[in-house]
Amino acid sequence: MIDNNRFQELLEEYKSELKGNRWDDEKFKWQTIKGFQDHWDIEAVDFCTMLKNSLDKTFNLLASTHYFPGKMIKEFAEKEPETVRQMFKNLFDENKDLCDRIVSFKVQSKQLVNKYWDPGKSDFQTENTITTYLWLRYPDKYYIYKFEEAKSLSKELKTSYVFKAGDYQNNVENFIRLYDELSKELCKDEELKQIVQSKLEDDCYDDPKCKTLAIDFGYFVNQRQKAAKNEEEKVSLSVKEETENYSSTEPHYWFLSANPKIWSMSSMPVGKEQSYTLYNDNGNKRRVFQNFLDAKVGDKIIGYESTPIKQVVAILEVTKEQDEERIYFKKVESLSSPVDFALLKACPGLENMEFFVCSQGSLFKLTKNEYEQILDLIREENPVQTNKVVNKYTKEDFLNDVYVTDTKYDRFVSVLKKKKNIILQGPPGVGKTFAAKRLAYSIMEEKDDDRIEFVQFHQNYSYEDFMLGYKPCENGFEMKYGIFYQFCQKASNHPDKDYFFIIDEINRGNMSKIFGELLMLIEPDYRDNKIKLAYNGLDFSVPQNLHIIGMMNTADRSLALIDYALRRRFSFFTMEPGFDTDGFKKYQQKLNSPVFDKLIDQVKDLNDEILKDDSLGSGFCIGHSYFCNLDTCTNEVLLDIVDFDILPMLNEYWFDEPSKVERWENNLHGVFE
Repeated sequence: MIDNNRFQELLEEYKSELKGNRWDDEKFKWQTIKGFQDHWDIEAVDFCTMLKNSLDKTFNLLASTHYFPGKMIKEFAEKEPETVRQMFKNLFDENKDLCDRIVSFKVQSKQLVNKYWDPGKSDFQTENTITTYLWLRYPDKYYIYKFEEAKSLSKELKTSYVFKAGDYQNNVENFIRLYDELSKELCKDEELKQIVQSKLEDDCYDDPKCKTLAIDFGYFVNQRQKAAKNEEEKVSLSVKEETENYSSTEPHYWFLSANPKIWSMSSMPVGKEQSYTLYNDNGNKRRVFQNFLDAKVGDKIIGYESTPIKQVVAILEVTKEQDEERIYFKKVESLSSPVDFALLKACPGLENMEFFVCSQGSLFKLTKNEYEQILDLIREENPVQTNKVVNKYTKEDFLNDVYVTDTKYDRFVSVLKKKKNIILQGPPGVGKTFAAKRLAYSIMEEKDDDRIEFVQFHQNYSYEDFMLGYKPCENGFEMKYGIFYQFCQKASNHPDKDYFFIIDEINRGNMSKIFGELLMLIEPDYRDNKIKLAYNGLDFSVPQNLHIIGMMNTADRSLALIDYALRRRFSFFTMEPGFDTDGFKKYQQKLNSPVFDKLIDQVKDLNDEILKDDSLGSGFCIGHSYFCNLDTCTNEVLLDIVDFDILPMLNEYWFDEPSKVERWENNLHGVFE
């Protein structure tokens, strides 16, 4: 519940500002909704142009310094208008769960960035941006979500709504509840409504439920708090320097800037202790020397690297106080998604950070508020899982899902743990991709997709996509980390847990080019050993707890063989049709279909003939997955599998033997007579 006394105090201040000049600065919010509503048409023939017209008046709602969500969604629409159309259809579907819609929009946006730019480029489609779209579409139901603003408003109005960094779903739900309550209270004030009505023009949305007014009120309270805090900090700054007790038991906060060419935070293992000298190579005191003296055990550190990419890469903690020569700290967390300098610079509330006032030095003070704001930025892309539901997954579950023998599964696991890298090869339809993910589940003993990364190689996939490299940006080129580099960082955060990098169609890419110097690092004997990367000269290693599973289609004649250098670093497992496994037999019994049974017998006979064919062999057999996961086992469904999956392959296999194809067509169709 909102504290009514405090609410009324703030409301009077707000009304006073609305009577003055505030409306001239903020009326664009109401104009933006009207402009969007006038142009929005999800079924527009020219979706891209419609989207641009709809967002034409969003101004700083979808753009600010180093923040370009509006520009990115328009670029997405230019590249793939139908994909973006479907993204908005799903987002605006009120029959679906709100959080699921937001997550889906974010995932699809990230996929478009990965497809047309690179994995390191930001799509800027955050919760703030996505809720802006929802508010524009349904202004009588939604608000613009801003974590810091919601947290600040809740505190100021003394509500019970709690906002925690990383607790995404609860934050969104509490945000909507808080602003719903606020909008109801605002609607009760007749004077406020009269003020707004007197200022609304024809190009403004009338806001009957005061939802947009609630957004503006929250922004007003937030700006008021920031102004008060800035004044307080200015007044107390000189006093603080004199009186702050750094021997206090309360932790203090620091911003540590490092040059990775001297020592690297990103390549430093989690839990590793690192020392840093108080004096430079010339024996002179480091800049802001007092900071080194004031740092004490337990202090929190934001780890920042100044090159080749300016970004926050780690969270650290002071482990030993200075001994007149060095201070000591350890790495607590590697960031799989680092925070760019541009986002720090653009964040309100960080403009007075000591590092920004004067960047000459290496260890800078942070206020508690500055530290928490940076931590919020970190948690946007590096959430901490809370109250995570763990779905157990056992060997038995694997054998029920994947039709292989018990013995073969044991060998899968044994070799993967020893070798670290395996390739599942076989004909189409034997469930290679399906098996890879469930093999990972079974070793983890739980379904944890956060510890699995999935990519698909293709002819244009490069080292720059996989590891790192220079990518085009608005001002030229900048260094970006690839998906494998980031996943290694993620795995290094939890050395006691297994992580799995799954590569589909591994033989479709130029693997020597893609892997580069990783050819050595992925070997089990070289795990955790650092080498200098060619692009940036920085140290890098592949952690022991990361496993690589590749999939390869043996029936694709168009692909070259894997070169020896990479082949000897992987163990190869051939996956075969699983019609005779216990798992498939149980599945077959469950279906209880005589037609299905006859069809499977025919397919097994077909595979026998393929095996005996000198031009084909085991790598071209028909896999069991074509017949799995059937919701209904009707003749129509089974005939579709025969006509549209199996026979086209046979026509390709025996293109020069049409009589053989015709014979098997008759055999397979005969099942249904």
